[in-house]
Amino acid sequence: MKMPLGKLPESLRYILAALALLMAGQSQAQEPIRIAFIDPLSGTFASVGTSGLTQLQFAADYLYNDKGGILGGRMIEIVPFDNKQSPTETQIQFRRAISEDIRIVFQGNSSAVANTLHDAVTRHNRRNPGQEILQINYSAVDPILTNEECSFWHFRFDSHAIMKLEVLTDFIAANEEIKSLYVIGQDYSFGHVVSETTEQMMAQKRPDLEIVGNEFHPIGQVKDFTPYVTKIVSSGADAVLTGNFGADMVSLARSIIDSGLEIPIYTFYAAYDGITATLGEDGKDQIHLVHNETANPIPTEERRAFNLAFKAEHPDRDVTQPRIVNALSMLVKAMEESQSTEPAAIASALEDMRFTTLTGDQAWMRADDHQLFQSLHISVHTDEGIEFDADNSGFGLRTIHTVAPEDNLIETSCRMRRPR
Repeated sequence: MKMPLGKLPESLRYILAALALLMAGQSQAQEPIRIAFIDPLSGTFASVGTSGLTQLQFAADYLYNDKGGILGGRMIEIVPFDNKQSPTETQIQFRRAISEDIRIVFQGNSSAVANTLHDAVTRHNRRNPGQEILQINYSAVDPILTNEECSFWHFRFDSHAIMKLEVLTDFIAANEEIKSLYVIGQDYSFGHVVSETTEQMMAQKRPDLEIVGNEFHPIGQVKDFTPYVTKIVSSGADAVLTGNFGADMVSLARSIIDSGLEIPIYTFYAAYDGITATLGEDGKDQIHLVHNETANPIPTEERRAFNLAFKAEHPDRDVTQPRIVNALSMLVKAMEESQSTEPAAIASALEDMRFTTLTGDQAWMRADDHQLFQSLHISVHTDEGIEFDADNSGFGLRTIHTVAPEDNLIETSCRMRRPR
């Protein structure tokens, strides 16, 4: 026969209560913090998504799990969901993540997908107060996400397209040898932003420079870019600017080089994940990339150690997206400052956060729109001065131009609605 708790001796009740609290604390400490990763893990853009997933998992282990976890010993568990780069599949995978009670979602590839996810998160959060989802955008750069469509529940850890184009078009405008420019991109929201913004900026910065071509192609569907490159050659362009990524970037750059056209190609994503190895010697000094976080030379021992450890564990991969590491690090900092894993508390802690990256870069998450600001760089594809190459090819990126964070601040049209 069980004795009622109230009839136990007082000293024993205290002991049992203490044991219950201890066991509850141990259970809480052992419960992992689960983070969803929703990106393409199969299909045309699988290499980009798989690369991002590998880097996020490694960062979670290297920076936190291998050191005892966070918040009193809780491990970080990355849960992958394959959206096949499809907006429709993204909604399906988002619902799966919700069903597994995951409330933090990482996503980066394709602004079209990011916009779809943003809408799904907004609807869910409006209908489920107290069960909100936090969207961590590490790479989708459509400006609308931190402008007209900004949200308290969305944070972007990459510089958006207009910020990058300010730097890229300044760099192009300063090259007086470039008299004409051809713009080509994937036919979706980001591609259109690149197209329209480039025309506007070049008209202001170099009215003498002619845009001799500005066209789109279907995303992920073109197998042979020869017809497009034929137009570029015929235009007499002195340079090409493209926002292409993944397989589309590889095929376009390869076709330009194979045509014998030796002109600079200015890009957002023309490196790593097979692109660098494919271009190799042929792309030397021709491919230029605008990006956050400096490439070679590596500026700090912390970044060097991280890269070396990553290569030791993943010899066939590279640290291609430091912004993923920054996003995770700032997310953890927000959890530790708020002592919470609740999205509302994390979001409040992220607002206006100042953070020093592994490269020593100073980053600032602006509270007005949840857009991260840090230095921007232009690097060139080369085999000279390369400490960390890409694709084990002997070629990599060397930084040739840097713009400080305070020099790439940009206004926002965001009118943030915060939860009451």
